[in-house]
Amino acid sequence: MSTIRYDLKAKNIRTDSDKAKLLYVSTAKYGGDWFSTLHTHACAEIFYVVGGKGQFRVREDAFTIEAGDMVIVNPHVEHTETSLAAHPLEYIVMGIEGLELSMDDTSDNSFCIVNFQDSVNDIQFYLNHMLMEIEQKYPGFETVCQDLLDILLIKLLRRTNFSKVLASSQEQLSADTVAVRRYIEGHFRESLTLDSLAKQVHINKFHLAHTFSREFGISPINYIQKLRIEESRELLRTTNYSLSYIARTCGFSSPSYFSQRFRQAEGISPAEFRKNQKTQDAEKTSETNTEESL
Repeated sequence: MSTIRYDLKAKNIRTDSDKAKLLYVSTAKYGGDWFSTLHTHACAEIFYVVGGKGQFRVREDAFTIEAGDMVIVNPHVEHTETSLAAHPLEYIVMGIEGLELSMDDTSDNSFCIVNFQDSVNDIQFYLNHMLMEIEQKYPGFETVCQDLLDILLIKLLRRTNFSKVLASSQEQLSADTVAVRRYIEGHFRESLTLDSLAKQVHINKFHLAHTFSREFGISPINYIQKLRIEESRELLRTTNYSLSYIARTCGFSSPSYFSQRFRQAEGISPAEFRKNQKTQDAEKTSETNTEESL
């Protein structure tokens, strides 16, 4: 999977204090080397599908997405995306601070999928211009990108029945801990330590550990382990990769340490988990075949 991410420095963006602020923009195109796992962000995210087809998962539910679809996910909502091998997903993601969308006619205000297939050229013009500004780093590009985000939000509101765009009512999270959390989510497969995370934001590691735990309810190291376990669980369920390969791919130092951490989290070994999943899948397939034959 090829991914390019551009982070913006909020201090360089001139905008009203109560407006949603653009934190980052990334582009991604799926290959055969990526396994998605459910995760959350402290900020809202807007996905725009440039090409391909796949599914967007929110918690346990999955929704079909394709070129021209825009997905808006509120902060702290578990989500991930998967691609069809024959039609690799290609998309642009914006991370936005202080944004929370609310709708009146649905019980689930955590996300929304909006179709822009009749306005593809219009939406992609603004997104491509945003990417060009960031890549070239023209003077004042942060403010230009923020203005383009404002335009996209207006177009989004015109097309939907969102009742409002809110600045999050939660206590504002530390910019440092948010940056560290984003870094962990992009690098948890690598060898990470509290020292290396603290160096990313140039703060004391003990202060980082305390602040991160207070704001997210989990320590940085435990959050790393949580993401690794989630990804390993998905690989055990959907592939026949060896345990040593999964351990290495997910960032565990050794297969034995992987088994130890997995058993602590799940109550069973990775091998037992895989066996149980295959049994459950076989039973579901058998039930489906029986129902179809009746």
